Amino acid sequence: MSSLRHHAQRLLAAGTVLLTLATGASGAPAEPWPTLLGAREAFPPEVSATVERLWIEPTLTRTVAGRSARVPFDVYVAFLDTPEVTASAARFRKLASFEIQALDDDRYRASDGNGASGIAQVLRRDPRRLVVLSRGEHTGPILGTISGSALTILNLETRGDVVNPTLTAYVYIDNRVAAALARALIPSFGFLADRQLGEGLRVTAEVTEWAVDRSGGFCEWLAGEPLPSARRARILVALPSCSARPSPEGSRSIQSP
Repeated sequence: MSSLRHHAQRLLAAGTVLLTLATGASGAPAEPWPTLLGAREAFPPEVSATVERLWIEPTLTRTVAGRSARVPFDVYVAFLDTPEVTASAARFRKLASFEIQALDDDRYRASDGNGASGIAQVLRRDPRRLVVLSRGEHTGPILGTISGSALTILNLETRGDVVNPTLTAYVYIDNRVAAALARALIPSFGFLADRQLGEGLRVTAEVTEWAVDRSGGFCEWLAGEPLPSARRARILVALPSCSARPSPEGSRSIQSP
């Protein structure tokens, strides 16, 4: 029995780990298209088709309240907008092993260091909401390579200097066996999916809190980290206290407006 339980946990984790490249049972929303994205025609046909499938026929849907972060709102958003900086800081702090590469302002390549990799694309940025479409795969010893996609909606609320994130993910797993197992196991092992989904939010919270801690050494780390100037500037705008630190080239960093 313990062996069966162990295998069940690993199967569900394999089905949900795709979302880190990023409550309730699955079910189709009432609308055929997420109105929060605006017009369907505003996106390329292949993107619209993927979003529509995820929205109407998800393998599973999860909503998770992420770890709160005691930081100013603009600091939190700056790290959301530069996930490769967040991932690099997390590796430095030994919080996670994520690897993220920015392909442009809206597309990222990511891997979790544990068999999962994929591409994520930001579809919409609102002041308090981020909508991301991701496609990836996970390779494990039980089911081999499992591919899938996810539509992730991150909503942000604030209370003073505390940011409270809530994440909803619509997941489609291509492998029929893995999809069936995920549906069957979610009532018993849904906490595994929630933990996987919440991992990225936990890391973001811990990195942002390190960044605003003046005694934590974040500014020194940032000054020595090889980053494109435009990406570094996004962080410096939110953290003007770091803008006077020496840059890696020996000159002074960009001053915040």
